[in-house]
Amino acid sequence: MRETWGVSSENDGRPSPPTTSASIVVLTLARRIETELNAALAPLDLTVRRLGLLGHIAAVPGISFSDLARMSGITVQSVHAAVKSLAGAGLVRDNTARAGSASTIEITPEGARLLGAAREAVGRVDELMFGAAADPIQRKVGETIRAAFAP
Repeated sequence: MRETWGVSSENDGRPSPPTTSASIVVLTLARRIETELNAALAPLDLTVRRLGLLGHIAAVPGISFSDLARMSGITVQSVHAAVKSLAGAGLVRDNTARAGSASTIEITPEGARLLGAAREAVGRVDELMFGAAADPIQRKVGETIRAAFAP
């Protein structure tokens, strides 16, 4: 009997188990991780996206809006709005010399402090999702990812 995504080819009306897809498994795990991260970051008034932007800005002092958009995979317009929000919260500064000149964005001391607190929250999620008490398969996924990206 040939099976496709949950439907028996014999049309007997009974659902069959879905074919295992690495893409679907990784996407499902990624969504669970994002949910956990957003919950852990909420008390810090951060989201995964805002954390990513702060991380990029901290890693590349003086980054431009265009470079930040490319690194983040979002539009320049979205980056402008996000940086304006981050600047309003005192987490970054836009060191634009004058209107029309290239912007250089950098993290503030408060942004660096918040980034440190966010790293602790991410560590707790890593432990929850991939640590000693996590599902053995998820632990193996975590070990594989760490090994793949180890220096």
